[in-house]
Amino acid sequence: MTFPTTTGSTAQAQFDEHSININQGLLSQSRETGEVFPKSEIDVVSIAKQGAPVAKPWAHFVAGGAGGMTAATLTSPLDVLKTRLQSDFYQAQIAASRVARRIPPPSSLSLPRSALLHFSETFQILFSIHRVEGWRALFKGLGPNLTGVVPARAINFYTYGNGKRIISQHFNNGQEAAWVHLCAAATAGVVTSTATNPIWLVKTRLQLDKSNAEKTGSQSVRQYKNSLDCTMQTIRMEGIRGLYRGLSASYLGVTESTLQWVLYEQMKLYLHRREEKLVASGRNRTAWDQTVGWSGRLGAAGSAKLFAAIVTYPHEVVRTRLRQAPLQDGRLKYTGLVQCFKTIWKEEGIASLYGGLTPHLLRVVPSAAIMFGM
Repeated sequence: MTFPTTTGSTAQAQFDEHSININQGLLSQSRETGEVFPKSEIDVVSIAKQGAPVAKPWAHFVAGGAGGMTAATLTSPLDVLKTRLQSDFYQAQIAASRVARRIPPPSSLSLPRSALLHFSETFQILFSIHRVEGWRALFKGLGPNLTGVVPARAINFYTYGNGKRIISQHFNNGQEAAWVHLCAAATAGVVTSTATNPIWLVKTRLQLDKSNAEKTGSQSVRQYKNSLDCTMQTIRMEGIRGLYRGLSASYLGVTESTLQWVLYEQMKLYLHRREEKLVASGRNRTAWDQTVGWSGRLGAAGSAKLFAAIVTYPHEVVRTRLRQAPLQDGRLKYTGLVQCFKTIWKEEGIASLYGGLTPHLLRVVPSAAIMFGM
């Protein structure tokens, strides 16, 4: 008795058809969710055999959290310095120091002298923190910083990677585009800011607590004992809404992360296409090709962050001012986003909207290059 032998051919035909469908609909992933494009047809077939999803959301979560925690610890002194330079208390101290030393305002100096004065004052404050308050002050706010940066980075990676996949699959036929990256990055920024704003408010107030300290001999009486005490005092004096002060500036800051993601994706896509052309040409790699090969992603990640940070930096200063603790009489000097911008512009000038830019760039650009580019 003979049996039909078409089963194998039918199964093979179904598998071939399935492979073609996978090949046509495969999402072009970034490195956070896989490769920019499938490396070869073998990769596509293996995906079809395994039936596994292309995106790996938990990998994003873990990678983003671990990278953020490491970067926060190593760059904590620069974060403390940046926050203090953004506050009106330290800006007033700098202005008083200039008057005492008979130094003219930076606006009346030439660009080289103004830049030299800026760097001198920046590092003068950094060294004075260690000298006056001890080395532990350089890591003030690290507790809430670690508590916040891990979920913040993880949520951002998770939301962006999966948002990009969902948007492209449902609204762009499974294909990526600049507007897909834009929407995914904006969504990730809003979700991350909303979820973690109370943590950043506590971190900022702890880092600025020296401005509220009353000197008693050699001891400082500070307003907050620790992160929990800061949280409870904020809730008691300002209510739950007090924990979300500065959220409007954080939403404005979504433009920074959005711009960074879009620039990074476009530069990474350019690098991939360059690599494809190089392989297709069959020519030997030059020293420049090898340099681009190992430094391209680092350069793309760092350049994207550098440009985005400089363009959108004023929102960082406004956000810090909005998160400052109330004055001694309980009043809030900065009550809203627009009012804060106007007050800083009127009282201190446009230069104050870029206070702390140097330590900020020294902190975030290498961090972004390492975390995104490796």
